[in-house]
Amino acid sequence: MLNDNVGSGGGGGNRNGAAPGGGTPASTASPMDASNCDQNGHTVANSSSSSSSNSNNATVSNSNNNPAENDNGMGNSSNGLTTNGEAGGGGGGGSGSGGSSRPSPAHRTVKLDRTNQDIVRLIGQHLKDIGLERSAEMLMQEAGCCLEHPAASKFRIHVLSGDWNKADHDLQELQSLVDIRSDRASLNEMKFLLLEQKYLEYLEEGRPIDALHVLRNELTPLQHKTPRVHQLSSYMMCTNNAELYARAGWEGKGPKSRTRLMDRLQSYLPATVMLPPRRLRSLLVQAVELQNDRCQCHDMTWSTSIDSVSLLVDHNCSADGFPLQPLQVLNDHSDEVWFCKFSPDGRRLATGSKDNSVIVWEVDPVKLLLRNKRSFEGHTYGVSYIAWSPDSKHFIACGPDDCPDLWIWDVEQEKLVTKFSHSTDDSLTCAAFNRDGTRFVTGGTRGQFYLVDLDGILHDNWEGVRVNGLSFLSDNKTVLAADTHYRIRGYSFDNPRTDYGIVQEQCPIMTFSVNSADRLALLNISSQGLHLWDLQDKCLVRRFQGVTQGNYTIYSCFGGVNESFVASGSEDNKVYIWHIRREEPLATLIGHTRTVNCVSWNPVYPALLASASDDGTVRIWGPQQPPTQWTANGSGVANTLQHHPQVHTNGSGGGVGGAADSASISSTGSATSTSSSTSSSSGGGGGGGGGSGHPPNVGGGAGGPGGSIEVLSTSSWNIT
Repeated sequence: MLNDNVGSGGGGGNRNGAAPGGGTPASTASPMDASNCDQNGHTVANSSSSSSSNSNNATVSNSNNNPAENDNGMGNSSNGLTTNGEAGGGGGGGSGSGGSSRPSPAHRTVKLDRTNQDIVRLIGQHLKDIGLERSAEMLMQEAGCCLEHPAASKFRIHVLSGDWNKADHDLQELQSLVDIRSDRASLNEMKFLLLEQKYLEYLEEGRPIDALHVLRNELTPLQHKTPRVHQLSSYMMCTNNAELYARAGWEGKGPKSRTRLMDRLQSYLPATVMLPPRRLRSLLVQAVELQNDRCQCHDMTWSTSIDSVSLLVDHNCSADGFPLQPLQVLNDHSDEVWFCKFSPDGRRLATGSKDNSVIVWEVDPVKLLLRNKRSFEGHTYGVSYIAWSPDSKHFIACGPDDCPDLWIWDVEQEKLVTKFSHSTDDSLTCAAFNRDGTRFVTGGTRGQFYLVDLDGILHDNWEGVRVNGLSFLSDNKTVLAADTHYRIRGYSFDNPRTDYGIVQEQCPIMTFSVNSADRLALLNISSQGLHLWDLQDKCLVRRFQGVTQGNYTIYSCFGGVNESFVASGSEDNKVYIWHIRREEPLATLIGHTRTVNCVSWNPVYPALLASASDDGTVRIWGPQQPPTQWTANGSGVANTLQHHPQVHTNGSGGGVGGAADSASISSTGSATSTSSSTSSSSGGGGGGGGGSGHPPNVGGGAGGPGGSIEVLSTSSWNIT
């Protein structure tokens, strides 16, 4: 049983600071006492506190003292606590039989350097902010430092209590603690804020004469923020408090508005005098944001703020849901695959090939597999570009440079809506829908582009522009066009028609794509690689490293939940993935055996990525799969996935499956993770004629049930 009253002599020393013997209050130094705090909020030692400290270090002898109890932390001089007559150090006086003593925390000083004192102040401020006032005071006493300057403490008390005259007096006292020359404007702003609150509270209380006095004799003479003073004067005409609150954007007199005022006032005082509001929380917010920036795979569906992540460990997004593993190889095209594109709803993938066909696959979002293909034939020159309508019901198929036609297909009904051709001399190599899907623009390198509706009716055209790529912005008026002059310009079909420059490169722009916010653009530049441009600021943001780009047409894309990643094909047969804030590749996907012409990231299911290559295949990349056996159907053929360590049962036809699929993730660590890999497939009796476990020869023809799907498990990939 602890006893707060210590009997020794005539009087008892107690925990409330009563001096032993005489009943005179002890000279315990308060952490907020101006006599022992310097300007920086650190305790300054004085002789009285030193003497008091020495007097409390006396040890009380007792026959019951023994080492065993000292080992348990009882009765030793380090904890300053005595129980049942045992010896205790640091007490305020001698202890009688059955008595105990607890020293005042003010006397248990610990010498701290400047950094540790600042940390203690931050913790103390946070404790007070969450209502642990007593804990904060005890911490300050034991650490021997002050939370804030005593003058600042008085200022806070008077502001929160609405004692404006004393608060103004405190502000004059605080002037001696700041540099008048550099902070004169800050002091004027602080005084203005005080008087503004005072004026509004007078109006709320129905004291217009006093409010008018503040306005004329205190606010106006400051000659500070004159337009705001005029605005404040208009509040005199408010007929009730509700109108005052609405016009002033003010919560009314009370703790809420005064606390908000105090937060604003704190920001103008040096941190050595008064800490900025919620400083520890601000530092933790900055730490979480920095960790987010450094996180290689960061792209969350929810906000990673201080309130939604653990502060006990560093934030680091796992790569488990990242599209790094080959899930399927689609072998249904019989020639080079030039383009691939997921639909806006994420439920379909369209692939275009040199074999004159478009194949549309259905996406299974649960098993992350593609199946139930539908073929769209009859494109005379091959299909080098596909544009989906915003509702995912139609798509446009364009051909290479010598193709004057484009095809508009209805996916649901599997029929041709219209075939558009304006002139046999045209080259319609690209297209882009507007945001409501009613019209699209199309053009090529022969010198003009057109504005057309879904029925193939020409509404407008822009002559003299040799187009390499097109994009319709969300305003439904502006079209971005990359031309043969190495630039991207904006063209508005509004009345009057206007055009303006946005991007100028030094080499040909082969392709470009724009993110969903119309802010950023990815440009594949001949002989230079992949560039990221800010369309609003009209500046080059980043040159991504690693990709090989010569004179081939290669398409890149944005991806991830918040479009935080970038992917591109490459002439070195690889797929590269970057975080949008970093130039070095985050991952390299290996598996294709010839140039990768196009990549497409699923906009709804970001765990899926598709890549199309000159090797005649389309590869589907997804997250690492669990080592279990499952069955998937593709092209009406059952495919069984069996995990077998480090084995690929790829066929040798057409150079499709000659290399093991893998992905490498760049990281600062040196750990290596290896998982099992295998593949198996079975083809039907037509077209390619591939047997079980071997894909058909690419040159053997596809189309319909004769094609095959190669279903792959997770393959080896290294974190290097």
